[in-house]
This record gives sequence, structure tokens and C-alpha cells, in this order.
Amino acid sequence: MVACIYAMPRLDAADLRVLRELDQMRADLRLQLRSTPRWAGQLRRSLFAAAIQGSNTIEHITISGSDARALVEQAPMSAETSDEVRQAVVGYRDAMTYVQQTPELDFFEYSQTLLSTLHFMITKYQPAKWPGRYRTGGIFVTSADPLEPVYTGPDAERVPGLMGELVDWLRHGDLDAPAYARAAMAHLNLVGIHPWRDGNGRTARALHTLVLARTDELAAEFSSIEEWLGEQINTVQYYEALRSAQDGSFQPDRDAHPWLRFVLAAHHRQAQRVKRRYEWTVRLWMDLERLTEQQGLPGRVVSALYAAAAGELRRTTYQQDEGLSRDQAIRDVQALTRAGLLTPRGNATSRVYLPAGAAAEIAQAATAAVRGPGRDPYQ
Repeated sequence: MVACIYAMPRLDAADLRVLRELDQMRADLRLQLRSTPRWAGQLRRSLFAAAIQGSNTIEHITISGSDARALVEQAPMSAETSDEVRQAVVGYRDAMTYVQQTPELDFFEYSQTLLSTLHFMITKYQPAKWPGRYRTGGIFVTSADPLEPVYTGPDAERVPGLMGELVDWLRHGDLDAPAYARAAMAHLNLVGIHPWRDGNGRTARALHTLVLARTDELAAEFSSIEEWLGEQINTVQYYEALRSAQDGSFQPDRDAHPWLRFVLAAHHRQAQRVKRRYEWTVRLWMDLERLTEQQGLPGRVVSALYAAAAGELRRTTYQQDEGLSRDQAIRDVQALTRAGLLTPRGNATSRVYLPAGAAAEIAQAATAAVRGPGRDPYQ
């Protein structure tokens, strides 16, 4: 019998070892976050921003880290960002925000409507690309030479049936398989079916994170691999892993094990990164607490100094994080600036603050303390 969609590969001993390590890192982080430390929200936002930036970078929709953070914090992006790019990343942010909410939806159910709604959110800025509507013609993914496609999607008349198969599998298939493996196969099948005229990759990556989010063990931003995939060398490997399973067209009878192994390794590498960020956050926060105590500053300003060290501080975000009035937030930021711990950048409408003096030295020391190379879990 010819397979309709890609089947779950058999996991080998190396895969199971990598999964055990992933589960341990995930359990450790879940335990560390259980007490909801004050810095948890800021760490989540920074990971969310990195995921949005990474997934869009894969599609050559490029924004800076500063704009990605502004996007997540509902702040204005830079004037240099084009309107089309702005709409693209806002749509992806909205889709991923919905993904973050799904563990709380008692009525949640996988459906073709759900997947097309995610696609609509991601591509609504391109009405000519039919947001949420399946394509009615052939589709090709081209290389540098537009006459030489690297991937040809299945015929349009097969799309509704294949999407029905995928949704049925999401509801009932391989439910005893590890969540990482199910997410990888959902990703592969959706991007392989290529049901829409554009936005297939971004929607497949959103579905990947959605499958993990539905396990309700960790917030989606702690499980996403989009930041790691968005780095140039990893993007190349990502496309190579897809090609190993596809060989130029939708061929679900091919062995998807190399793809699965790539995804498990990517999750492991991103989990290592999140672990280092956690260690950096804890050390930085504790050292900033000591600094503010020494200088007789209120404890709440640690949040402002941490935000500056993690990227940049926006007064409005600090105000919201700490539940302050506008005037109180302004006074706090001014006090930190006078103390030589913050330095402003930008004009009044887009002003942000970076760490300075002792705060900058503490951030640099925390980075040096936890910096280290990642490791390939299959080596």
C-alpha cells in the first residue's frame, strides 16, 4: 500500500538517548520555573522574540533583534522596517501567540480550519496569496535558478485529501510517540503537502511548536527550535534535511529518519541554549540585586536593569512589568541613569536604555561565566 503521508520512523537507540536527555533538560527547566521567578516573563519574551525573528529569517523576512523585542513588547518598530515586513512579522507573532494559548483551550481540536486559520494569520498581509485558502494549481520551490525547482508539491486536487489525512493523524496517529517526534512529522508532512500558495514553511513551523505546546509541560517559547533554525548555517542544514526526505517532490514512502534525527538534534541544541540562558539569567539577576542593595535602590529596578542587559529597556515595558504609574517608571529610569547604570539611546518616541557602568560589567561577567560551545547530541 502506498503511504498517503510520511510515516513515523522507528526510533533507534541513539534517538532514544537524545530524547531522554531532552526530557531531562525539559524537566529541570520546568522545576526551575515552577516558583514563577520575577525574571520568568522577561526570559519568555526574549525567547519568543528570537523565535519570531528566526522563523521569518528563514524566509528572508529580516528584522533586527531590537525590532523583534519591540514586536513582542507591543512597542513601535524602527522606522527603517518596511510596512510589508512589519505586517509579516506581526502576523507571525499573532499566530504564535495563539499557539501559546492552546494548552488552556478545553475545546481545542485539530482541524483543517485550524491550520488554515494559522495560515491566514501569518499571510493576511498578502491577499493575492489567498490567506487561508488552499491553492488550486501546481506549486514549485525554486533555487537561485527559477527554471530549476528544488521541490514540486503534490497536485492541487490531492491537497484536501492529504490535509484530511494529516489532521486525522494529528488527532489519532502515533499518540504514544514522543512529542518531539510527532512535532517533527507534523512539520514534514505539512511543508511537504505545501497546501497554500505561500507561507507553508512558517505555518509548518508554527504547527511544529503547536504540537509541543499541547503537551502542556512548558510554555511554547521554551520548546520552539525556530531561533536555532534561523541561523544561516542551520537554515542550510534544515533545507538539506527536508531534501533528504523529499528528494524533490512529495514522496511519503521515503525514509524520514534522517529528518527526524535532524529535528531531535536541533531541539537538543536549542535546549542547551535555553539552559545557558537560564543560568545567565539567574546569575545576572542575583548580581544585579546585590548592586541595587549596595546603592540603596528599590528592589523593583532590578527588572529594569535586567531588561537593559538582556537587550534593551523600554520604559513602558518596565512600567507594565512592575505595575507602576507612568511617573514612577520615569523616576526609576531617571534614577538609574543618574546613577550611571543605564544609558539612553534613540529619540523620545523610540528611546531605549542599555546597561552602563557597574550594570554593564555585571552583565559581561555573567556572559563570560556561562559562555560555552554547544554539542551535537549524536556525536
